[in-house]
Amino acid sequence: MIPIIPAVKKFRERKAEEAVRVGQVASSAANDARRFVNGVSAAAAVLFVGFGVAVGVVLSDALPTDDAKGLYFVGVALVSLLFLFGIKVANQWERAVILRFGKFRGLRGPGLFVLVPVVDVISHLVDQRVRTTDVTAESALTRDTVPVNVDAIVFWLVWDAKKSILEVQSFFDAVFLASQTALREAIGRHDLAEMITEREKLGQELAKILDEKTNPWGITVQSVEIRDVRIPAELEDAMSRRAQAERERQARIILATAETEIADLFASASEQYRTNPTAMHLRAMNMLYEAIKEKGAMVIVPSSAVETMGLGGMLGTTAFGGQVSGGAAPRHAPESTSPRG
Repeated sequence: MIPIIPAVKKFRERKAEEAVRVGQVASSAANDARRFVNGVSAAAAVLFVGFGVAVGVVLSDALPTDDAKGLYFVGVALVSLLFLFGIKVANQWERAVILRFGKFRGLRGPGLFVLVPVVDVISHLVDQRVRTTDVTAESALTRDTVPVNVDAIVFWLVWDAKKSILEVQSFFDAVFLASQTALREAIGRHDLAEMITEREKLGQELAKILDEKTNPWGITVQSVEIRDVRIPAELEDAMSRRAQAERERQARIILATAETEIADLFASASEQYRTNPTAMHLRAMNMLYEAIKEKGAMVIVPSSAVETMGLGGMLGTTAFGGQVSGGAAPRHAPESTSPRG
């Protein structure tokens, strides 16, 4: 089941590319049709034919012979054909390349303009909006010999319609092939880590290289964006294990560093306690207080510690205070007499 997945992905990518190609062919066919006939010219031709027929019917009695009537209607048909093939329209974002007897005449548009049929022809309607081209480099080797599949998007536009038509046969195919070649060359000059972490830098480098190639054609490449960098699954798994091991190593180093710092602090504190017994007693008393401050807590302390820190008097005072706070006033204990020798 697993080997089928790459085949399915390639099949879908191929279908997507074919759909893009079909869309481009359909758009090109529509532009080719508009080069000859458009809605405005067809409407003008129909209106003129209707007007000419109406005038011919009204003036039919004034025409002396049938030959004259035939010549009249032939003239109406010829003028209507001039309207049909002579009136042209270019959209706001288009420029029409005009050839007169095969020689470049100039650019027309946007808007309405008139040509001489048969003499002048529209070679191309050039779209000057920003276009996008999807470029893919499959199984290209990086500088550290790692096979990668890279997807990129090229943003470009035609800034000189004359050069784009006269200097290159098909500027769209030229941009696509130049982008694919430049992408493979850029992959070979960079390591895998650079391609993954510095996509923006790689895109700027590609845009500069492509702009130098396409600028003589009247085309400028605005930007290149690296959309995806795919590596083999085995290599991706190995890189994941390596990253996990690196993080574990860093975690152990941090833990060992913390233990070392804590040990140094304990050593410094022991020096302070060694030279200052009072501080040691205060620390011991604080620890004892923290242990017995909770209700019901019981701590067993060696008698030597009690005698050393003088805790006996303190504990007795604490217990005495507790009895006083419990209610009745304490009675004075009888004075003890020391035994006589």
